[in-house]
Amino acid sequence: MELHELLSYIEQYGYWALFFCLWLGIVGMPIPDEMIVMSGGFVSSLGILNVIPAFVLTYLGVVSGLSLGYILGKVFGTKVLDKLMKKKKAKYLLKSQQMVGKYGHYALVTSYFIPVVRHIVPYLVGMNNMSFKTYALYSYTTGFVWTLVYFVLGSLFGQHIESIVAVAIKYGAYFGGIVFVVVSGAYLYKQRRNTVMSK
Repeated sequence: MELHELLSYIEQYGYWALFFCLWLGIVGMPIPDEMIVMSGGFVSSLGILNVIPAFVLTYLGVVSGLSLGYILGKVFGTKVLDKLMKKKKAKYLLKSQQMVGKYGHYALVTSYFIPVVRHIVPYLVGMNNMSFKTYALYSYTTGFVWTLVYFVLGSLFGQHIESIVAVAIKYGAYFGGIVFVVVSGAYLYKQRRNTVMSK
């Protein structure tokens, strides 16, 4: 799915388009999650959607996708791994297994900024019987930060979504860290500027 098709889909179906695209992302929507979230921020900045409900439905879509991945891993176990291997995602599966083995619970934090890997890790920890409470604590919190970062990024730099997504996919976690710092700085600067102007 191209960006213009996604934007058209969001304009047509509104908030629920953001929710369902992200929820189904865990089973392989043919469009990067970063692009979906940034598009939500972009259309909100244009006034097509209201910011708060757009962000809430976007985050709920992320949470639903994370929950589905965990449940599928817990219920179907190794069958999920076999399916991933058939989809030629062996290198991502190996990377995910290495991260879970090395970082344990914290893999849920670091993996979320790495495309494809973020979708595989929930299967693995579900399959390994991590408690849902622990899973939710780490994954939902990280998902919130990730969603906020890309949503704000889309509202600030919506004209450059495709370029930003390309960099995000290439550099993964490194880009995520940089984006978090830049977006936080830009947001604080904007808030400070608005405060000064209102005085």
